[in-house]
Amino acid sequence: MKGAEAEARALEFLLGQGHTLLAKNYRIRGGEIDLITLEGDVTVFSEIKHRSSAKFGSALESISVRKAALVRRAALFYLGRDDLACRFDVLALEGDVQTGTITWVKDAF
Repeated sequence: MKGAEAEARALEFLLGQGHTLLAKNYRIRGGEIDLITLEGDVTVFSEIKHRSSAKFGSALESISVRKAALVRRAALFYLGRDDLACRFDVLALEGDVQTGTITWVKDAF
């Protein structure tokens, strides 16, 4: 349930930044995108990570090269072609899911 809470908080954050929601938890075989939003004319694919403590590394550190490749694959399938303006962001939540800090990395991968 914490993952859904983290995604809800991240979505609220992005909507507050002027984004428009296009899709949540978009899945294809072998890949998933947590949030797909529109910022102006740019489609933004966001990976949401939450860590309540840094005991096993930060939320940002938990994103592997393999995960980034799977998100990119799903994004290309979503877009239907690769010539549209898009970017890949990460929203990392540290600490309590409702009150912890959010680090927003644009063009993360």
